[in-house]
Amino acid sequence: MTTETHAPAPEPLWRPDPERIAAATLTRFHAFAAQRYGAPSPRLRPGAPPSLPDDPAAGYAALHHWSVTSLDAFWRAVADWFAVDFRTPGEPALADPAMPGARWFPGATLNYAEHALRAGLEPGRADAPALLCLDERQQPEPVSWTELRHQVGSLAAALRRLGVRPGDRVSGYLPNVPQAVVALLASAAVGAVWTSCAPDFGARSVLDRFAQVEPVVLITVDGYRYGGKEHDRRETVAELRRELPTLRAVIHVPLLGTRAPEGALEWAELTGGETEPEFTAVPFDHPLWVLYSSGTTGLPKAIVQSQGGILLEHLKQLGLHCDLGPGDRLFWYTSTGWMMWNFLVSGLLTGTTVVLYDGSPGYPATDAQWRIAERTRATVFGTSAAYVMACAKAGVRPGRDLDLSATRCVATTGSPLPPDGFRWLHEEVDPGLWIASVSGGTDVCSCFAGAVPTLPVYLGELQAPCLGTDLRSWDPAGEPLVDEVGELVVTTPMPSMPLRFWNDPDGTRYRESYFDTYPGVWRHGDWITLTSRGTVVIHGRSDSTLNRQGVRMGSADIYEVVERLPQIGESLVLGVEQPDGGYWMPLFVRLAEGVVLDDALRTVIRTAIREQLSPRHVPDEILAVDAVPHTLTGKRLEVPVKRLLQGTPLEKAVNAGSVDDIGALRFFERLARERAIVSDPDYGE
Repeated sequence: MTTETHAPAPEPLWRPDPERIAAATLTRFHAFAAQRYGAPSPRLRPGAPPSLPDDPAAGYAALHHWSVTSLDAFWRAVADWFAVDFRTPGEPALADPAMPGARWFPGATLNYAEHALRAGLEPGRADAPALLCLDERQQPEPVSWTELRHQVGSLAAALRRLGVRPGDRVSGYLPNVPQAVVALLASAAVGAVWTSCAPDFGARSVLDRFAQVEPVVLITVDGYRYGGKEHDRRETVAELRRELPTLRAVIHVPLLGTRAPEGALEWAELTGGETEPEFTAVPFDHPLWVLYSSGTTGLPKAIVQSQGGILLEHLKQLGLHCDLGPGDRLFWYTSTGWMMWNFLVSGLLTGTTVVLYDGSPGYPATDAQWRIAERTRATVFGTSAAYVMACAKAGVRPGRDLDLSATRCVATTGSPLPPDGFRWLHEEVDPGLWIASVSGGTDVCSCFAGAVPTLPVYLGELQAPCLGTDLRSWDPAGEPLVDEVGELVVTTPMPSMPLRFWNDPDGTRYRESYFDTYPGVWRHGDWITLTSRGTVVIHGRSDSTLNRQGVRMGSADIYEVVERLPQIGESLVLGVEQPDGGYWMPLFVRLAEGVVLDDALRTVIRTAIREQLSPRHVPDEILAVDAVPHTLTGKRLEVPVKRLLQGTPLEKAVNAGSVDDIGALRFFERLARERAIVSDPDYGE
């Protein structure tokens, strides 16, 4: 007879104390949902104190199970708890659970912007800061709730005078400045559809996005400041105006102090009134914004998300999971080209002061973001795993050198935070710090797993799947896995899942993006482990989308720029997550006959990508190869090569019978051995 043994459960790095658990909004919501909507009681043992779950981990697990098996009751409870103002009601919460095509709150009408601004109407809040805005000088400038309401009201009225109607698209070529927040909310107030790109994107990259949705208004800066320098974007703006024939108006934001170009309207003239906003009630599934998430081929995906779906999902995520409310301050380092900016703006939904930072993440020194958190008294500070690791390597010591006593939570996303990152935050910031590594996607503009204020934190692990998210790890046959690496799937709908892709009339690309591998089940494209303790480990992308500082871009965008150069025959670009939390983005090039890859050519390639596409996606290294490997049908083998570079054996990384030249893969196999690039022994299996 043999006895099965198990490794002892690891000790958590951090546990919330009983007072913190009792005070968490999540704890109070659990009791509310149990009393009114049939959720399991938070007190699982008789005699437990009424103010506190007797076992927070078991209590959360029971609440989560209810939230994904009783979707209608759960989302009605969320709407009720946060007092969502339905102008007309809609029942049931989930009329059709099929994916894709789930139908939420049929018949309901509401307005996202109305909810984002209503905290300013509460007693004593009118003059409190809704926004705290900083640039690289790091001097916070407040925008009060009243000022924000008036600017939104004035711009919304101006948009209506310009003929903007519900469903029209308003585009922003703007950095992370208050004007961008005003523009988003004014668009939503009108019922228009917002879409934005950061001004470090080149004209071609912006046009690949905006041209799909045919905007009627473009709101744009003349330039931006980054890394201590001014970057003039007036020529790029002129090109956008020429190439977007649907524009009826251009609104000029003089960030660098220039006059509006001919035919453009001045921002100050449109937003200077004291107009109270008028909110157009729209159906629950009316489009709120379009986000862009690039695949490996074709144009970026133009992802449409709904006013009601985003409202409910972000109230849940920010109010329950991030535990934000009036009196809190949320700072997340982001740009308007990343979904985390939209998520950040939604902090207003919970009455939270939102901190906007426009500038380099590490200027004038590596600790720049920590200094912003200190100066703004941010209670929740969000950043990237790569930034945390850069601080660790640079010897930054925020806990010693700065007053971060207001910051109770540091959240990270963009890539998995490695165990060393958890240790550094715990030791060099604050042993009492809640560390929330989170993972989600542009595709849902939210998190699948991450922050739970009532649960412990373990090294290298996300605390739990989020409420309302039926997160699973599946093998290729669709069988569930526990304590093993599998595909991240979501088996029931979330209200923020895309309504559709804008430029996808029959839904083909939408279905292919998420539902082809497992019909009727969302496959996200991440490798994931669900542990037997209920925690989550994210291992990185299982597809070949490039994810740089949280901004995703398709390899096809890179190929289009690089292969336009006469010196390049073909190319292959990859984003490789590394075990130290870094992200290595190599570009492999097959050169034209007689061309040598020298420093001058490398400069030409990098300059082309920086100027025509995005400075964020300039490769870390450019290497010459004799051949780029393909499938038999001619597709570049991006995912198999990425797996090779992460240590997966060749025979497991690719089916040799599907490759046009197996010898071309030997180069990458040797490179992986030479560089010892291994992220996880099970990665890709």
